[in-house]
Amino acid sequence: MKSVDEYIEANKDRFLEELLGLLRIPSVSADPKYKEDVARCAEAVKQRMEEAGLEKVEVCTTPGNPVVYGEKITDPSWPTVLVYGHYDVQPPDPLDLWDSPPFEPVVKDGMIYARGSADDKGQFYMHVKAVEAMVRTGSLACNVKMMIEGEEEVGSVNLGNFVKANKARLAADVILISDTSMLANDVPSINTGLRGLSYLEVEVTGPDRDLHSGVYGGAVANPINVLCDLISSLHDQDRRITIPGFYDAVQELSAAERAELAKAPFDEKAYMADLGIGAVQGEKGYTTPERSSIRPTLDVNGIWGGYTGEGAKTVLPSKAHAKISMRLVPDQKNEAIIRLFKEHFERIAPPCVRVEVKPLHGGEAAVTPTDSPAYRAASLAMEETFGKKPIPTRGGGSIPIVALFEEVLGLKTILFGFGLDSDNIHSPNERYGIFNYMKGITTIPRFFKHFAELHG
Repeated sequence: MKSVDEYIEANKDRFLEELLGLLRIPSVSADPKYKEDVARCAEAVKQRMEEAGLEKVEVCTTPGNPVVYGEKITDPSWPTVLVYGHYDVQPPDPLDLWDSPPFEPVVKDGMIYARGSADDKGQFYMHVKAVEAMVRTGSLACNVKMMIEGEEEVGSVNLGNFVKANKARLAADVILISDTSMLANDVPSINTGLRGLSYLEVEVTGPDRDLHSGVYGGAVANPINVLCDLISSLHDQDRRITIPGFYDAVQELSAAERAELAKAPFDEKAYMADLGIGAVQGEKGYTTPERSSIRPTLDVNGIWGGYTGEGAKTVLPSKAHAKISMRLVPDQKNEAIIRLFKEHFERIAPPCVRVEVKPLHGGEAAVTPTDSPAYRAASLAMEETFGKKPIPTRGGGSIPIVALFEEVLGLKTILFGFGLDSDNIHSPNERYGIFNYMKGITTIPRFFKHFAELHG
């Protein structure tokens, strides 16, 4: 790996500048006004992949945002690694909470501040640069295919059909994804599981128009008040979700499995201090790390209705809305959970309002075995660059496409993330450490080397 390391060191400033260029493109997939920027970002990714030495690079159209695909097939007898990432990013709102413009990246105190820096441009671009280093130094030990999509932040709504239509093209031996975090810069870890997701919107309608709250208040149901009551009832006093049947399929971990996960270092006081909270909250009988990884959850992600502008308007609104996400664990299924939620929400709604549940997107949970050649290769690679063996962990986030990869391609995924939970992904002032970026670029070639050796 000496020649690879020397190449990376000699080009590290260029690697950083190229990433900053990608971060300047506001590739927000959730907002149609950024559609041209999303397409521009796909073209930029294509160019960078070609420059890195990938071949047959193509911007593949879908009914939504394009997928960028490229490959480097050196020897058909070699094992093949399929790299997945996404170039789309979350909306930057609320803009007033950013210390610097979200699409004007700033490097400060060893951190890159910009929307998409950690999720996922900084992390997928590590693979592009790692492949470049291996190609330029003649060190590539595996065939590589790379698929970078533009709709992950809106549920990968078109990627499933793309994967099914390109099953032969995407054939590989393992999938490598860097879109997760590790415990700390001095405590490397590999994520061995992801929660699934059910995401929906609810609408509560009362009167057929907005009403004067003085004339009608107290006599007509206020949809905002009713919505708050309904949402509050979705948890009991032990913070368990009250939807009948919600926990029926939950795969409970054994005491031994929970003990193994508990070996990961965790300082609850530091956790609270970092978040600026006075106490943690969650399901009774589980620790904070367990609540955010191996247990299902239900959270309101947004709520609105009535008048929210400047000044006062004494209105009793006609409608109220909320966006709700449920994180799922094995063996809960997205469609089943959506159905259970809808049936329950409609059942508990009082007759003074009408409710509508609108499913938006979702996906299934996924678990990766720790005894596979691919996991051992990832562990050995991290041990070499960090100087210590990584700890297996379970992640609380969701990458719905992981379960689809297993279903359609028959492949397990290695979640090779180099971010940190403190990177503020999906929040103002998102950031990604230059240390993490460069460490990923130097670690990925070692994964290729060890995977080639262990795959047989």
